[in-house]
Amino acid sequence: MFDRIPNRRSRSAGVALLLLLAVAGFSREAPANPIVVGVRTGEQPSSTRFVLELSEAVVFRVVLLPDPHRVVIDLPEVVWKARAGEHVNRGLIVAMRFGLYEPGVSRVVLDVSKPVRVARSFLLPPSGNFPYRFVLDLVAVGPEDTQQSAALASPPVSSRRSGENNVPQPIQLTPPKQRKKPLIVLDPGHGGRDPGTTGTRGSPEKTITLAVATELARRLKASGRYQVLLTRTDDRSLRLRDRVAAARNANADLFISLHADSIKNSRIRGASVYTLSENASDKQTAALAEKENQADVIAGLDLDEQPDDLVRGILISLATRETMNYSAIFANLVLPELEGIGTTLANGHRFAGFAVLKAPDIPSLLIEMGYLSNRADEKLLLSPNYHARIAKALIRSIDQYFADLKS
Repeated sequence: MFDRIPNRRSRSAGVALLLLLAVAGFSREAPANPIVVGVRTGEQPSSTRFVLELSEAVVFRVVLLPDPHRVVIDLPEVVWKARAGEHVNRGLIVAMRFGLYEPGVSRVVLDVSKPVRVARSFLLPPSGNFPYRFVLDLVAVGPEDTQQSAALASPPVSSRRSGENNVPQPIQLTPPKQRKKPLIVLDPGHGGRDPGTTGTRGSPEKTITLAVATELARRLKASGRYQVLLTRTDDRSLRLRDRVAAARNANADLFISLHADSIKNSRIRGASVYTLSENASDKQTAALAEKENQADVIAGLDLDEQPDDLVRGILISLATRETMNYSAIFANLVLPELEGIGTTLANGHRFAGFAVLKAPDIPSLLIEMGYLSNRADEKLLLSPNYHARIAKALIRSIDQYFADLKS
C-alpha cells in the first residue's frame, strides 16, 4: 500500500506550496504527454498518502485551498490511463477529480474532510516494478492552523492569464538520471588568474584544491563505484556559473567544491563544510561567501549575464529547499569523517549563499579543508599523504550517502 521512503526524503518537511524538482532530474526537452499509469491512496495513523504513478519525471505544483478544503495538484498536460476504480477514497481524502485545466496544464483536485497541510511531497525514480511516483503525504491541522495554511497556498507565482488561478509554466531542467554508477562532479576552487588565498609559505589555494581533487577523483574511479568529472584539470580560470553549469549539464548526482580558507587570526585552524542558505549562519561565514562569490571579479570575468535556465532554477526557492535538505544530509556525513583525520571548526557545518552551490537540482557541498593562514594546517594541506587521507574520508562519506539513499 505504501512505498518505502528513502532516508533522505523522510527528513524533509513539506509546506503548503511546493514546486517539486526531484533529485532524479527532469528533461530539457519538453516531454510529449507524460502518462499517469496508476493512482492510489493509503492511510497511516497520522497521515494519508496519495500516490500518482507516472511514465516519466514531471514538475508539480501543490496548493491548499479552503472553503471547501481541497488539495490542488497542477502538472504538465498528461494522458490519464489509470483506471478510475484504482483510486480509493481513504483517510483525509474523500473524493478525487482530474482533467485538463488549460492547454499544457493538467489538474488533480483532492477533496479532503478537514483542513490539512502537506507533510511531504516528492518524486521517486523508477525502482523494481514501480515507475516514477509522485508521493503526497497529508496530515490534519487544527482550526487555529487553517488561516495560516490558506495563506501559504497563495504565493507570488506569475499566472499565464490575468484573473485566473496561478498556474506555473512547466520547468525543464536536466534529464532523468538513468545510470548505474552515480556521477560526482569535483570542483577544485579558484584557478588561473584567481589563485585564491595564499598560505604563510606562499602556497596558492588553487594548487592545493586541484591536487586534492585529482587524488579524490583517482580514488573514486579506482573504486569502480562512481563516475567522476572535474570542473578543471589544470590551472585555468572558470566562472562560478560555469562550474555549476558543468555539473548540471552532466546531470550530476553530487557536486563537491574544494577550498582552503585564510583568516587574520593565524591561530584558528580546522576544516569546515558549507551548504547553501540565503541567510548566513554567522558573520564570518557571510564574509567568506562574499569573498568566494567575488572569484569571477578577481579573475576579470563577467558576472552580469546569467543563463536563463539557471536563474529560473535558482529562483524556485521551494524546489531548491529539497535539494538543500540532501546537501545538509551529505554535510552531516562528511563532517565526522573530517573530524576523524584532523581538526574541524566548532559548529563545523555552516550555511551561506555561495554562488557555486546554487544548482537547484544537485546536492552540493563546499568544503574548506583548512586554513592556509595557519602553519599547521598549511603543512598538512601541502602533504600528498594528507591529500590521500582527505580523499579516503570523503569517499567514506560518499559511500554512506548513496547507501542511505538505497535503504
